[in-house]
Amino acid sequence: MPEPTRALSVRQPHAEAIMRGIKKVEYRSSTTKIRGRIFIYAGLGRYDAAEESDWMAEYGIRDVTCDDLPRGAIVGTVELFDSKEGQWYLCRPERAATLRKPDNRPNPVWFKPFN
Repeated sequence: MPEPTRALSVRQPHAEAIMRGIKKVEYRSSTTKIRGRIFIYAGLGRYDAAEESDWMAEYGIRDVTCDDLPRGAIVGTVELFDSKEGQWYLCRPERAATLRKPDNRPNPVWFKPFN
């Protein structure tokens, strides 16, 4: 299978929940026509500590703290198989064997991480 060409920026702890197969729907303001395997980029941005704590509890992630989750790197890939009314449906996450910093500057939604 060819390597994906696009990355979706997602803040932590959502990126971790996607990689664990817990979060299967990504909510965005509109639909997307993009389908297939995509990179998941864990963005550098942070939510406030209370929000992060609430999401970690909601996802049931207890073996690591949100502070220890990777940021600013490609954390894996996932299959984007459908999109309806701002809900992007994800399946078959595959965690990256090693974290990779993108060659290109990340954007808030889609970007091409590697030349």
